[in-house]
Amino acid sequence: MKQIYPFAAIVGQQQLKQALLLCAVDPSIGGVLIRGDKGSAKSTAARGLAAILPPIRRVPGCAFNCDPASPLAECSCCQGEHAVAEDAAVPFVNLPLGASEDRVLGSLDFEQALKQARQAFKPGLLANAHRGLLYIDEVNLLADHLVDVLLDVAAMGVNTVQREGLSISHPARITLLGTMNQEEGELRPQLLDRFGLMVDVSAPRDAAIRSEVVRRRLAFEADPQAFAARWQAESSALQEQIRQAQAMLASVTVSEHLFDFISQLCCEFEVASLRADIVLHKAARALAALDGRAQVSAEDIRTAALLVLPHRRRRKPFEQSGLDQDKLDELTQQAQNPPPPAGAADDSAATEQQPGEQQDTSADDDKDEPSQPDNGGEQLFAARAPQDIGTIRLASHSSDSEASGRRSTVLNARRGHSVRAVPSTQPQALALDATLRHAIQRNPAEFAIIRADLHDKVRTAKQGNLIVLVVDASGSMAAQQRMEQVKGTVLSLLQDAYQRRDQIAVIAFRGRQAELVLPPTRQVEQAEQALHALPTGGRTPLPHALQLAAATLGRQGAQGLSPLLVLLSDGRANVALGEDHADPWQQSLQLAGELADAAIPALVLDTEQAYVKLGRARELAQAMRAEYLPCEQLSSEQLTITIQARLG
Repeated sequence: MKQIYPFAAIVGQQQLKQALLLCAVDPSIGGVLIRGDKGSAKSTAARGLAAILPPIRRVPGCAFNCDPASPLAECSCCQGEHAVAEDAAVPFVNLPLGASEDRVLGSLDFEQALKQARQAFKPGLLANAHRGLLYIDEVNLLADHLVDVLLDVAAMGVNTVQREGLSISHPARITLLGTMNQEEGELRPQLLDRFGLMVDVSAPRDAAIRSEVVRRRLAFEADPQAFAARWQAESSALQEQIRQAQAMLASVTVSEHLFDFISQLCCEFEVASLRADIVLHKAARALAALDGRAQVSAEDIRTAALLVLPHRRRRKPFEQSGLDQDKLDELTQQAQNPPPPAGAADDSAATEQQPGEQQDTSADDDKDEPSQPDNGGEQLFAARAPQDIGTIRLASHSSDSEASGRRSTVLNARRGHSVRAVPSTQPQALALDATLRHAIQRNPAEFAIIRADLHDKVRTAKQGNLIVLVVDASGSMAAQQRMEQVKGTVLSLLQDAYQRRDQIAVIAFRGRQAELVLPPTRQVEQAEQALHALPTGGRTPLPHALQLAAATLGRQGAQGLSPLLVLLSDGRANVALGEDHADPWQQSLQLAGELADAAIPALVLDTEQAYVKLGRARELAQAMRAEYLPCEQLSSEQLTITIQARLG
């Protein structure tokens, strides 16, 4: 058996260890999401927790991890005459990113089908993790169809399988432990809310702490068993602390004014989900139980709030997660000193502003106007705030079910959710359970599989979009200060893309060449930062921008994303590819034609503002077989609707 690095030996990361211990005391909290950089002990801490959890009672060999007090009726192991429960380690189940839906949910037991010609259920990973920990490394990369499964199970605590002639439900009360690196993308908001607690971790910046981490790790790798033995006393003490906290949890109480304080925090920090109030209450009680106290304090609630609220309060893509520490301290101080009963004298009222008094607003009149920096012809323009497009929906996108998530459903996808099985003499993805069931039903007396029994899986998957924004950052844009409007428009598009889980790439062109300032990503915050830092000035290398856009779309084609090219430019190309004597405008038209031949959907937004207009952007749109729109006639809301229509 592989030795696990001791939880007690982890250096630092106090908030992470505290969050994991809270879920150990009260599994109904829902689990912990651990976000952070590579090599910051995320996986080590999650795996180490299982080793210090007090054992549970179970019947050996039970695939459902039944509670002996209420075994599942379908569990032959627990229903047997000789079933005897004993102490066993808490299950720790790893959910691989590439796991099939059958492996997660459970499926037909092929062994019994082949040997006994009868249908039986084979439990999956959710059954194995019941009353234990389900660990998902890089949870943000988990396939959408598996995320949907987890959402259902996390909500109900029950896994229901109804497919291919099988119908069974079994308990699946699991504690989710997920790790992720934000550089690789965000987590779906629905699943994010299901994690009771969240911790942001990073590698220590203190040299002494880092050296101690390395020292312990090398000692563990040299002799894992000896290293674990050195930390056995601390590990046993932690296990006993958890056991005692679990025993006293039911007796921990929250006073009435602290009950109100919990809801006040959720309101003050603009948390929409009511799950936050419930989890905050549970986490505060678990903190008190870990400390051996039967009464929750305001400080317990403050500590728990740092774990419960940050990942639930971010309401827009560009808002930063986290809590205002000063505000949290002030509210906690007020909760520690509750106000006197109603009717008590309040001398502080005399200090309130009296009617007719004037406030000094002179500070507001003394604000400096922003100045333009002198940076050699380049200018930086602030982006207008993105419009709130949450209420803007096309008729085809008006249903609540499509307000978030990927835009279109694709049948017969290579990967995805298996919705049914169909007869096929040459199946691409053999539906083994349906094939066996058909063979059993056809001739139960003489079981044999023939070609007529074969079935093929029909899968459905959500298809995302890749939106490549090609932004003209040349001097013609800076001269009219059009970049400010363009940036604001792009940010509105990014907000829409965030809500619908598309990928975004940004190409800017100015000077002698174009640059991929943002590779295809769902990290909308990075896109926003890249746009704010985007300078303007210089010439217009439009051919290079179109060439780079084609290359970017080509590299991403294998990922099954639907492309959309959005070009924001006046079309005044004046920098050629290759030889200087080449005509940059003719090169642009040729590259536009190649994009048209590749059937790349495109939208050209004309940003030309000159009194005498050349109409180059319109010509470019015709060559690209793209939709053409004058940018000056569009608000951010109208532009968003237009792009939604193009994406379908």
